[in-house]
Amino acid sequence: MTNPLLRRAVALAAALNLAYFGVEFVVALHIGSVSLLADSADFFEDAAVNFLIVAALGWSARRRAQTGMVLSGVLLLPAVAFLWTLVRKFSAPVPPEAVQLTLTGLGALAINLFCAFMLVRFRHHGGSLTNAAFLSARNDVVANIGIIGAGAVTALTHSIWPDIIVGLAIAAMNLDAARAVWTAAREEHRAEA
Repeated sequence: MTNPLLRRAVALAAALNLAYFGVEFVVALHIGSVSLLADSADFFEDAAVNFLIVAALGWSARRRAQTGMVLSGVLLLPAVAFLWTLVRKFSAPVPPEAVQLTLTGLGALAINLFCAFMLVRFRHHGGSLTNAAFLSARNDVVANIGIIGAGAVTALTHSIWPDIIVGLAIAAMNLDAARAVWTAAREEHRAEA
């Protein structure tokens, strides 16, 4: 039987991620930020993952493990978004507006801290799926701190590089999270087979 508190927590995390995806996406396009665009793609991916987790919580352990393996691939989407925005940034090397970058990063940090603290108590309930939700929120907190730092350094240097470096770090964290979820889901699948 599915824990109703877990289902509510993951559904709330999904709704918050979807809402802030819209905010961050619009700001990223407006100020030309690589790291915000990569992070907005991450918010969208987190929303999709969490909505899928809500649906999958009632499924069998084997089916949840299979879904976890699929989700490990979904976790790679922000890395693809980052590569696309990176190519665009080099063709038009203008630094993003630092204050908006920092303020948007602070808003993202607040959303992700709330989600991480809400999901941490469920991290080991529901296997790889709920672990994926927690890892996404935790990684996003680290990414948001990087975005805030990039905004501060951009204000001082007027360089495109802080934004690009943070974008690279976000992509690397998503690759590591995808690996961790794949490994956990594969082990669950083997245990059920």
